[in-house]
Amino acid sequence: MIERTHLEILQQVDQLGTLTEAADKLCLTQSALSHAIKKLEGQLKTKVWQKEGRNLRLTQAGQAILALANRILPQLHHTEAIVSKIALGQKGALRIGMECHPCYQWLLTVVSPYLAKWPEVDVDVKQRFQFGGMAALFSHDIDALVTPDPLFNKGVIFTPVFDYELVLVVHEDHPIAQQKTVMPEQLSTETLITYPVAMERLDIFSQFMLPAQCSPNKHKVIETTDIMLQMVASKRGVSALPAWLVGQYAKQLPIKAVRLGEKGINKQIFIGMREKDIEVDYLHNFIEMASAANKN
Repeated sequence: MIERTHLEILQQVDQLGTLTEAADKLCLTQSALSHAIKKLEGQLKTKVWQKEGRNLRLTQAGQAILALANRILPQLHHTEAIVSKIALGQKGALRIGMECHPCYQWLLTVVSPYLAKWPEVDVDVKQRFQFGGMAALFSHDIDALVTPDPLFNKGVIFTPVFDYELVLVVHEDHPIAQQKTVMPEQLSTETLITYPVAMERLDIFSQFMLPAQCSPNKHKVIETTDIMLQMVASKRGVSALPAWLVGQYAKQLPIKAVRLGEKGINKQIFIGMREKDIEVDYLHNFIEMASAANKN
């Protein structure tokens, strides 16, 4: 029965005092405004205002509706402003799924300026998915998937954002450190440290050791990059990581990168998004800034 128009009329009448000024403020004719209130009064079976000369005075019923208007209208205006920004791609949430464990350091270089540019966009990073990154993307649990192994499915667009080379990381005193390249069989006596990822998804296995029918002496799993590299720096094993990441840590740790095989293992990092979301400004700009971060 009570509609938004009624709330706005009573609020303006209370603030301005006359029907003429209220009608001008709301861009209505006086007759349309009067008709709306008369219809409401008929439904409520009571008056909401009374005339006192040129001015209007709200009745007790009108005061009750005014109290409602003063509570509801600011909330409506605030929500409309939020929805408008969402519609324009200026406000929302960016939930990033990570299938690239060593990419957190790279992601930080993107997220910091991104947050500064989009102050009304909330950013969250998720690493564990119940059914994998692609399923999380399709189920709207995440909005962007950072992965080195894209699955090109209908409805998802993958954009390459930077290239890297996967290298073997060893202590600088390790015999392999003196070589330009390392071959698969040389790792058969080593403890190989990797992230907790299925073996078939680890390039050191799928693209290097398994094709040569080789395996490491031991396989140790560690979740964090820092601890993994500390283990290598303590001569507790070797690992395979992006060359750019090793270059950063080599400034503080006694480690060295060695090429895997004669040709090396070259990879790309992709960001996947739902095709229907790619035109949302703040989502599309995340890909642009991610690509630019590598060029810089």
